[in-house]
Amino acid sequence: MANKESNSYIFMYSTILVVVAAAVLAVAAVGLKPFQKKNQEIEKMQQLLTSAGIENDVKNAEELYKNCFVKELAVNKKGEVVSVYENGQQTEGEVRPFNIELSKELAKGEQAQFPIFVCKQEGKTIYVVPVHGKGLYDAIWGNIAIEEDLNTVAGALFDHKGETPGLGAEITNPNFPAQFKGKQIFENDEVKLAVVKGKKTAENFQVDAVTGATNTSNGVSNMLKDCLSNYVEYFKTLKTE
Repeated sequence: MANKESNSYIFMYSTILVVVAAAVLAVAAVGLKPFQKKNQEIEKMQQLLTSAGIENDVKNAEELYKNCFVKELAVNKKGEVVSVYENGQQTEGEVRPFNIELSKELAKGEQAQFPIFVCKQEGKTIYVVPVHGKGLYDAIWGNIAIEEDLNTVAGALFDHKGETPGLGAEITNPNFPAQFKGKQIFENDEVKLAVVKGKKTAENFQVDAVTGATNTSNGVSNMLKDCLSNYVEYFKTLKTE
């Protein structure tokens, strides 16, 4: 009888301990969620600033973003503006472009919305667009900053979730995105910007692949083509203004 009572006590104590621990963790998760969201927003601002060639850190990223990025847009495949965020408020559409998750939009077909971040820097306008794709093992993503001519790369930044350290993960090495600056993106309304292995056949449109990471490099090329093509029609409207 004593053993049964002892076992019952241990089981009850363990159950209560698990329930209490779960409750504490749940409360902590809810309490930390706003901080986690804020950190994610600042990280995204840093990535946008970096791709536009603006030096930043965690402390000044939010202020720099507010000062440098004067407008956020979202467009559809037809080139129509469907969302505008400007001067700290939503002036058109329901979803702030900053909050759009491109990975989800790419699966929506004609209903997709594609963000554009308009940056004013040293008297000129730079358009930053996000890109998202698939590497060797998992997701890859980044930003492409585009000059006022709507065709020349002003800067780039890439990141990944699970590429191999020293190989595919090298897309985060500053030397890799640095190759993109000054390259051309479109030719006859088609995306020609690509990552190539070996000898380049179109110098103005191509950058060197990451050594030993053919699949990741191909993933970057596919990502650029799949994502940047969605902005062709909108850029046409800007050229006619």
